Amino acid sequence: MLLFVLAYLGGVLTIVSPCILPVLPFVFARAGQPFLRSTLPMMLGMAATFAGVATLAAVGGGWAVQANEYGRYVAIVLLAVFGVILLFPALSDYLTRPLVSLGARLSQSADQNTRSGGSAVAASLLLGVATGLLWAPCAGPVLGLILTGAALQGANVGTTLLLLAYALGAATSLALALLIGGKVYQAMKRSLGVGEWLRRGVGVAVLTAVVAIALGLDTGFLTQASLASTNALEQGLVDKFHQQQTADNAGGSMKSVLMPAGGGGSMSMTANNQMMMTGNPATMSGNTMMMAMKPKGAAEQLPVEGQMPPLDGAVQWLNSTPLTVEQLKGKVVLVDFWTYSCINCLRAIPYVKAWAEKYKDQGLVVIGVHSPEFAFEKNVDNVKKAISDLGITYPVAVDNNYAIWRAFDNEYWPAHYFIDAKGQVRHHHFGEGDYDQSERIIQQLLAEAGKTGVSSDIVDVKATGAEAASDAANVQSPETYVGYQRSENFVDDKGTINDAAHDYVAVTPKLNEWGLTGNWTVGSEQATLNAADGTIYYRFHARDLHLVLGPGADGKPVRFKVMVDGKAPDDGHGADTDADGNGTVTGQRLYQLVREAGPVGDHTFEIHFLDPGVQAFAFTFG
Repeated sequence: MLLFVLAYLGGVLTIVSPCILPVLPFVFARAGQPFLRSTLPMMLGMAATFAGVATLAAVGGGWAVQANEYGRYVAIVLLAVFGVILLFPALSDYLTRPLVSLGARLSQSADQNTRSGGSAVAASLLLGVATGLLWAPCAGPVLGLILTGAALQGANVGTTLLLLAYALGAATSLALALLIGGKVYQAMKRSLGVGEWLRRGVGVAVLTAVVAIALGLDTGFLTQASLASTNALEQGLVDKFHQQQTADNAGGSMKSVLMPAGGGGSMSMTANNQMMMTGNPATMSGNTMMMAMKPKGAAEQLPVEGQMPPLDGAVQWLNSTPLTVEQLKGKVVLVDFWTYSCINCLRAIPYVKAWAEKYKDQGLVVIGVHSPEFAFEKNVDNVKKAISDLGITYPVAVDNNYAIWRAFDNEYWPAHYFIDAKGQVRHHHFGEGDYDQSERIIQQLLAEAGKTGVSSDIVDVKATGAEAASDAANVQSPETYVGYQRSENFVDDKGTINDAAHDYVAVTPKLNEWGLTGNWTVGSEQATLNAADGTIYYRFHARDLHLVLGPGADGKPVRFKVMVDGKAPDDGHGADTDADGNGTVTGQRLYQLVREAGPVGDHTFEIHFLDPGVQAFAFTFG
């Protein structure tokens, strides 16, 4: 219930955000109309449409976003017609011809209560639907929390109701503004006799708003202007909610709501991170935020945390036929939640592989649950290639719909759940590290299961490349997302130009700032280079620098050259470059581009792409 109240209050706060400006003319065009027959249907139509479209966008992937774009085009046309009718009533007879626009006839009837037999309620509802299709509120912490929850929780009544609560909050504040504005409007008409000019002025405002939305100003300039106006208030609400949610959680493992964000020790769903169509959310601050639960020593009695949840819902199983809880009774099971572009997961996998091999004949079954962070990680062929490249031979459930993730109520990458031979969860560990203790727990559970001759020594892992352990003490740069959903620390205070091609120029970055040069389109998850000779740069402090990259839609390889402080990296190059900094993007994965050989300090990283089409997703450090 508290989250619903939070969502509603976050919606109410949109009235003080410049992002609400483009829809205000449509709302105030109803000034002076009966509330129940005009204002209320419009507000309900707007709220319901926004909730429905936002749910689809969060859970449906690219097809839903594309469908919404078509809906926006239709809505722009409809509301432009509405504005023209307000400006030129004499044109209404022409615009209401069926072959021209049924929507225009309804728009006209909404403005004149009833015309041509139309219903004022139905027409107002239609205008509300159109406004809901166009409304793109700025991604403050509250809306980010809700939408990322929708993306990971899947399509369900709860997430839609949260979005509806947010939209109803916005509708409430708009309705109050309309009631006040309506009184002013009527007073001006009575005292000045300028009703027709007011009507035409509203028509001009409607058309101006349509042009602003068509040009993307509602999700560009106004987004940046809005962040300063409401984020502090919204973040305060989120923090209060988050404190209540985490009050009962000890041991440094935050029980939070919703977001795939990057910690150094683990990647977690945290309420302080946001994900949405527009915005400038914060991300977690690198390796300093290890979310690992301190494991109990093997000599201690491990508590029963609950029964093992079902493994149903995977879209495919790799290296195995589908496994069930019933089949695993009598076995000790380690469930590893991971995703293949997650650096924290990659550094834990060598240990998981070693345990799987060492204890497979003594009753241990390791199950990898691949739960994607980025859309490209839902591609099963990409997962198959990653499994092959990483040498994973144990069963992997492809959890593209987060069914197993939700069954375990999981919130982290990587996350390890230790299950005894009776099917009981006995321990869990979030993030990297504490590998010796984790192995001791495996040994203890095998002994409890009656296994004899269980090895008492600890595996000696010699990982290389991106899988090598992080130099955590020297990491002072946070995981940084390039797509605007979760981007922060862009070198230009105005931020990126979202969902549109733009020429970026170099600016000198401060520590942990990044930027672009060349022509790029910054999308929700990634930035795409539109023409050859584009660059991404980052001022960082760490031994290792990684960047999640992928080729364009055509799959053609993209050549690149890395420079550190304006020079070739030499013996400080990463596993995916040579000493001269040369490399090629051939697939969608994490690329290790820098591994400093000398003392760790502040350095400026640049990666220059010689070919167009590359997609950049996120920086990580180690």
